[in-house]
Amino acid sequence: MEYRLFGRTGMRVSPLCLGVMNFGGRSSDEEAEQMFDMALEAGINFFDTADVYNEGRSEQLLGRLVAERRVRDQVIIASKVHFPVGTGPNDRGNSRLHIQQACEASLRRLGVETIDLYQIHRPDFDIDQEETLRALDDLIHAGKVRYIGCSTHPAWLVMEALAISERKGLARYVSEQPPYNLLDRRIENELVPLALRYNLALIPWSPLAGGILAGRYPPGGGIPPDSRAAVASFMAERANERGRQAAVQVAAIARELGMTGSQLALLWIMHQPGITAPIIGPRTPAHLADNLKVLDMQPLDSEILARLDEICPPGTALSNFHNNSGWMKMRID
Repeated sequence: MEYRLFGRTGMRVSPLCLGVMNFGGRSSDEEAEQMFDMALEAGINFFDTADVYNEGRSEQLLGRLVAERRVRDQVIIASKVHFPVGTGPNDRGNSRLHIQQACEASLRRLGVETIDLYQIHRPDFDIDQEETLRALDDLIHAGKVRYIGCSTHPAWLVMEALAISERKGLARYVSEQPPYNLLDRRIENELVPLALRYNLALIPWSPLAGGILAGRYPPGGGIPPDSRAAVASFMAERANERGRQAAVQVAAIARELGMTGSQLALLWIMHQPGITAPIIGPRTPAHLADNLKVLDMQPLDSEILARLDEICPPGTALSNFHNNSGWMKMRID
């Protein structure tokens, strides 16, 4: 296993991160336990969750498995804060009040003393970033958080946060978690260059485009009744015809190479400039087994990379994975 430095920190993580959004939800507890054990066996040491995943059950199940396997010192636990966790006006957002309360709740659910990476799940444009960063800085000094990061922030806002931290002597973001895959490559325009310049770890979500690149949504078809798109309108919007047609092209190249479309998409993103660890979110052990095979594969050669660039050119998008970011205005039909 080739463990990678996490941005400017001394922490090393596996080149794939297991996202456990399905734990406590679409995956049964038995499936979740099997996937957790499979990941550990494969050398995965990086696990990502959030306080809102399945109303906190994702954190609870991840914490229980870590405790039962006695691997707390061997794994990196990442969680997030921002989205509503209650009906009150302060049960959401990036204020000091909510961040501190949410962190305490996450620590209880996870059953740990410290969260290794605590991330701001989305921007909050109504709150000065200095308030958010000071709250996070206090959590670090209190020993409740080791590192801080953000997720799905525009590049200019990440840069502003880095500047505030530098000017005020506060803890700085060490990572950003953006949407990135072979159907939406827009982060290559500004966020990737920023990350390379300031040594910011990039841990993309939806590297398989929500299953589109795994062939879950064939061209001309409807929405599978057991898919996320069937219950989430933002995912249904992403599963557009352009993206589905591109997935067929990706799958054809994958077959030539003796791999699945999802494996090709993962192998591509794992070795893209600036990428530390894509976050995979398998629902079943079979999905995870398919994903883990890329850990033993060599990087793609220049000819294959060029062919993939023809399907979705660098910096462009065929499907809109920023459609729930809260700030991206561009539509893709």
